[in-house]
Amino acid sequence: MSIFHKKARWAQITLSTILVAALLASCSRAPDLVGIDNSETPVESVGEATRQKIFITTTRQATEVVGAFYSGQRAPELGLASVVVSIPPNHLPGELERAKRMPPDPRTEFAVIEPTVYQSDNAFIRSVNAALAELPPNERDILFFVHGYNNTISDSILRLAQFVEDTDFKGVPVLFSWASAAQPAKYVYDMNSALAARPRLLEAAGLIVRTNAKGADIFAHSMGSLLTMEAIVAAEQAGKFNATGRLKAVMLASPDIDIDLFRSQMSMIRKDLHNIYILTSKDDNALGFSRRVSGGVSRVGSADAAELANLGVTVIDLSNVDDSKSGSHSKFAGSPEVVQLIGQGLNSSSRFGASSKNPLKNMIDGLPILVVRD
Repeated sequence: MSIFHKKARWAQITLSTILVAALLASCSRAPDLVGIDNSETPVESVGEATRQKIFITTTRQATEVVGAFYSGQRAPELGLASVVVSIPPNHLPGELERAKRMPPDPRTEFAVIEPTVYQSDNAFIRSVNAALAELPPNERDILFFVHGYNNTISDSILRLAQFVEDTDFKGVPVLFSWASAAQPAKYVYDMNSALAARPRLLEAAGLIVRTNAKGADIFAHSMGSLLTMEAIVAAEQAGKFNATGRLKAVMLASPDIDIDLFRSQMSMIRKDLHNIYILTSKDDNALGFSRRVSGGVSRVGSADAAELANLGVTVIDLSNVDDSKSGSHSKFAGSPEVVQLIGQGLNSSSRFGASSKNPLKNMIDGLPILVVRD
């Protein structure tokens, strides 16, 4: 057999192995649970559980499928909704105690109740403002969370609720859920869904600007970082990026972005970039998959920290963190020490150094985390 045919055969075997692994992974997905309460042990009967109200902006189509709320199909208009997430009293930082069968037991598992759909922008804004008004004035901030590849609406709601709980974020969380197919083999569909959602993300950001929030932070994970960066570039080119000055920080966790594309994106942003934080890890297995199916080009989330810092961003290298309950691709939420570090930043008026000397250096003292700035 020629060297050419051997290489072609090896590439075929490798791709087949990846697809088989992806299909097997999809078979074990936990069930959707939006709006499913437990008739024997209702959420309201578990007084020790905590509650997080999550506001939702989405490009997914609504569905009548029990527990699903929104599907993986793309909708032409932005959907607006909210849910309440019940977090069990036995919850541990970094864990996501998710039910493997329905209904969830709110004494030991997360539950999602009270799905509400808003019929107008104004109704959505009024509800967000009501939630903000319940907080002290210095805590009236919004955390705008953009999920990654291979997520259902249930996946992203639960992850955001767990993240908010473990960071002890004091403000109001808003989820942007784009139309991921939630099937590992549909990587290209997800990427196109993310890119197609750019104008809707800007629309959602416009709604946040219209609320009474004192400030906002963007937190994007994986392929959601690609969508976020593309939207930032579009806003910058229109002269609207952070026009109000209320955007405090942009955090991109395990960004699934082609490194060459990222350089191009960064070159089009003229503002100070030090409030853009990149969470990386060289052992990120999911980004290894992305690299293989994307022509072998490095992904930002596993790139060299010094190389990224030279672009003007602040890099938080998590390569030596090995206690993530959610694997190497979700250390931002699965590692108790990392999620608590992020919480310290989000709950500080200076964030991670936006208006103070270098608090991030103090925050990571004693942790296996490296911070790199240009």
